Amino acid sequence: MIRKRVDKKYKFVSVFDTSSGAYVRSGIIKDGKDTGEDPFMASFPHLIDIGIMGHCIHGKTGLCSKAGIECYQSGQHIHEDNMTVENFKKIIEQCKDKVDQVALGGRGDPDQHENFEEILKLCRENNIVPNYTTSGLGLTKDKIEISKKYCGAVAVSWYRSKYTLDAINNLLEAGIKTNIHYVISNRTIDEAIERLENNDFPNVNAVIFLLHKPAGQGAKGNVLRLDDERVTKFYKLVQNNNYKFGVGIDTCNFPAIVTFNNEKEIDFDSIDTCEGARYSCYIGNDLIMTPCSFDVKKKYGIDLNNNTIEQGWESKQFEEFRSIFKNACPKCNYQKLCLGGCPLYKEIVLCKKRVNEYDI
Repeated sequence: MIRKRVDKKYKFVSVFDTSSGAYVRSGIIKDGKDTGEDPFMASFPHLIDIGIMGHCIHGKTGLCSKAGIECYQSGQHIHEDNMTVENFKKIIEQCKDKVDQVALGGRGDPDQHENFEEILKLCRENNIVPNYTTSGLGLTKDKIEISKKYCGAVAVSWYRSKYTLDAINNLLEAGIKTNIHYVISNRTIDEAIERLENNDFPNVNAVIFLLHKPAGQGAKGNVLRLDDERVTKFYKLVQNNNYKFGVGIDTCNFPAIVTFNNEKEIDFDSIDTCEGARYSCYIGNDLIMTPCSFDVKKKYGIDLNNNTIEQGWESKQFEEFRSIFKNACPKCNYQKLCLGGCPLYKEIVLCKKRVNEYDI
């Protein structure tokens, strides 16, 4: 089903396909015509990342670290209660007729939540498509059937293990749209290059490369560097379109795509820079709403125990976050597209121009 939403405040139209997950936005509309100018933000988030998990069975085993993944939620060390169904319901009811999809996550595998099916069902009852990311550890046949019934897509984190491959294969066999989430860092980039060169990922819907951030257990030494030849090679490969699987990136990668342009014409309308506090936000298991899940110190946090999502979206904290985008890199030709990249961790912004000339 195709859903169309008109943002009267910021004067643009968005369309979401509930079957394929395709999502597009128009430019700012003036006098009934699309001006081609991108709207800066929406009047309510289009996508909400909901951290229903407060603790992680997978992280406690140490398997994440062994796989080269350094959990930004510090899942190996922090144990908190999972989000209650009551709190989740409050969030979803505020999102009805405003949000088309939610990404379920947090500090652990959402499929291990004690009320996993009830949470997915609540989404669908409110006409919201749920998606989630899992390590695959503990993903049973029953959980897969539940996912098939309610979810738009499931992503499996690339942990280089039998249970990773088993989860991918079992999801694909069940007919579920399946993606791979691959965290790209100094520790994992060699494997990524090799697999891309050899077209050697499972035949999933897409492999999505997520940029490593120095948050939580994430080490600064694992952040990619502009002067690393492997980084140049990786981004050239990412822009190749000859794979048996789709290739995607998170919005944190946008400055790198500009920097490592293959000297081919890139359709920038098909990708976007950071959407935090502009089109998306994060709500943790403690009901603290932040522009991005990587704001682990909750510098820009709003307590939804005392505020609505709309109040959080319009808060001083969120506007302060947006002001960083608005004021970053004023002399750069790509400013309106890139907006200076990540406001939280400037070391991950892979931009040659910005290294010496600009600052957040």
